[in-house]
Amino acid sequence: MNSKPTHWWQQIHRHDLLALILLIVTSLTAYAVLVLPLSLRPSSLPLRAGQVSSQSFQAPTNVEYISSVRTNQARDTAERSVSPVYTAPDQSISRRQISRLRTALETVSNTRADAVLTPEGKQTELSRLPDLSLEIQTINLILNLTDTRWNAIQQDALRVLEQIMRSAVREEKIAEIQAGVPLLVSFTLNDEQASLVAELVTPFIVPNSFLSPELTDAARQKARQGVEPVTQTYLAGETVVPRGKVLTAADIEALETVGLVRPSNPLLEYLGAAALLMVVMAFVGIYFDRRRPIYYNDSRSLILIAVLFIVFLAAARLVIPNRAILPYVFPLPAFGLLIATLFGPGGALVLSIVISILAAFGLPNSLDLTIFYLIASLTGLLSLGKAHRISSFAWAAVVSSVAGMAVITAYRLPAGTLDWIGYLTLAGASLLNGVASASVALMLQYLLAEFLGLTTGLRLLEMSRPDAPLLQYFLRNAPGTYQHSLMVSNLVEQAAEKLGMDTLLVRVGALYHDVGKAVNPAFFIENQLPDNLNPHDDVDTATAAAGVIRHVTDGVVLARKYRLPGRIVDFMLEHHGTLLARYHYNRALNEAGGDESKVDVSKFRYPGPRPRSRETALLMLADNVEARTRSEGARTDAEIRAVVQKAVDFCQKEGQLADTRFTLKDLTVITEVFVTTLTGLYHPRIAYPAAEASVPAESPTLPARKTAEKK
Repeated sequence: MNSKPTHWWQQIHRHDLLALILLIVTSLTAYAVLVLPLSLRPSSLPLRAGQVSSQSFQAPTNVEYISSVRTNQARDTAERSVSPVYTAPDQSISRRQISRLRTALETVSNTRADAVLTPEGKQTELSRLPDLSLEIQTINLILNLTDTRWNAIQQDALRVLEQIMRSAVREEKIAEIQAGVPLLVSFTLNDEQASLVAELVTPFIVPNSFLSPELTDAARQKARQGVEPVTQTYLAGETVVPRGKVLTAADIEALETVGLVRPSNPLLEYLGAAALLMVVMAFVGIYFDRRRPIYYNDSRSLILIAVLFIVFLAAARLVIPNRAILPYVFPLPAFGLLIATLFGPGGALVLSIVISILAAFGLPNSLDLTIFYLIASLTGLLSLGKAHRISSFAWAAVVSSVAGMAVITAYRLPAGTLDWIGYLTLAGASLLNGVASASVALMLQYLLAEFLGLTTGLRLLEMSRPDAPLLQYFLRNAPGTYQHSLMVSNLVEQAAEKLGMDTLLVRVGALYHDVGKAVNPAFFIENQLPDNLNPHDDVDTATAAAGVIRHVTDGVVLARKYRLPGRIVDFMLEHHGTLLARYHYNRALNEAGGDESKVDVSKFRYPGPRPRSRETALLMLADNVEARTRSEGARTDAEIRAVVQKAVDFCQKEGQLADTRFTLKDLTVITEVFVTTLTGLYHPRIAYPAAEASVPAESPTLPARKTAEKK
């Protein structure tokens, strides 16, 4: 019969599936952080002229460029400043108008001299002149003038018109010129006669100079071409556009040239961000899949790492763009320091590389800023070490600051984009960056360790103090087991140091691994007083085994009550793995007459799980070795070596080391360290003689005794 087909997703381990989903969600969120302009990336807002700038924009580096917008504005101004160009006065028009005025004056003179016409007839004739439109008062004045005065008026009228028409007369200035005619009349004439001259001349004033579009355009083009291209310069840190300013086309050009805003079509930027995220997240996924650190199987730890990654990345993308100094102050290395403190340096190194690349992506100075974050993060992280002391964070701050200054010196100073004041400013920003990063990491690791029960070096140091509350409870209630835990902690610490493991972690785990025995200390032989009744004799074997096995779960309850980190709880759960409570199982087997079918083996097996890390596996070996050495009374080097080898072989045979990465070389090193340490603890001692009765200081037998000893 064919079995039901298994789909590929059903073959994926639960932790692998969770890690994959978390990686995808984190990648999508990070992508939104990189490209979402409205909430997470002010630098990429599609700004337009006429909008009000919602923030200030500073030049990240020294920038000099030819501004086409400002150049065109200057040329437009120069073009508008050119007045319209008119043609030179047309002399033919001037002569024609003077000729017409002379003809009109001759007609008036003839009419005046006509003896046949009556005065009324003369008035009628003068009122009909084609070029003059004379008022009746003016006609009467003309008719009443003497010939001498009339001749003077004629000559002055011709003179005034000639004077006017010699200059350029333009259409738009006709009224102005006509209004100024009385000012040109000779002062030999009275006001009434001057008005007559003005009335005779005014109709003959016409334009003799006209607007020339060709000449005007040529003049304006010459003015445009005379304007040199406008060069715009911004120094690093100089405000390009202040907050609240109404944006102009020149502002938009400056922001785009400096690289503070994206182009209007962001498709290429979106594709670039997607490509980069796919690569770096694949890099992270491969690392975690290959290395599988201990926290890989802890869902809460993976989620916390993802949340911290997004928070730091989003904060960086909000703060860094459009700033000159602030990017070098932002404590991005704190992320790597925090991850290293909480989860170890391996994942912190990888994630620091990723967040350094993404934080500066798409910025004008992304290259040197990426290198700055990368070097500062990695050097600070490596100098932090195991973070067992606050001084470790201070040292990391110093190293990270110096590394950042070196990057600024290497990338910014030779480029000529900084003067010495700018360099010292960025160097100070780098120093502040290191101090801020270490401070933020120290504060956050304390808060997260305190409220989420995470393991950190400082938390472990605090727990290892003899006055720690749970250790005091342990010592008062189960002093024998406490001494056993001290001996085991010495064993695992020595072996961990040889294997390059976290010695503080294994030491603290060993100190607390049997703390559950303090709940019912009399049930364990190391806490029983001589000649007291053994409680195991009063209960059946299965109940006695359950009481012994319960110290594992009792320890977990105490750990939660005293808010111990989950990593320490692993030592409690895994130090016996899924082994049998061998003494009680053999006793039950004897009671059943050797019939295994009558014994429920599940009642005698520890709940486990098997050790899932080298640290908890090392504790299992040390716990077995110390207990066997004490119970079998091994004292010589050969006896101790046999006990150690037997314990190691037993754990291997039972499959308890299957989930660890111990090699044969590691087991050999562990064996040698255990033998050396136990031999030192149980070395032979001199049998001191019984204390003799005290001898008086001036006893007469004392010299004789010394003589005998010399002989």
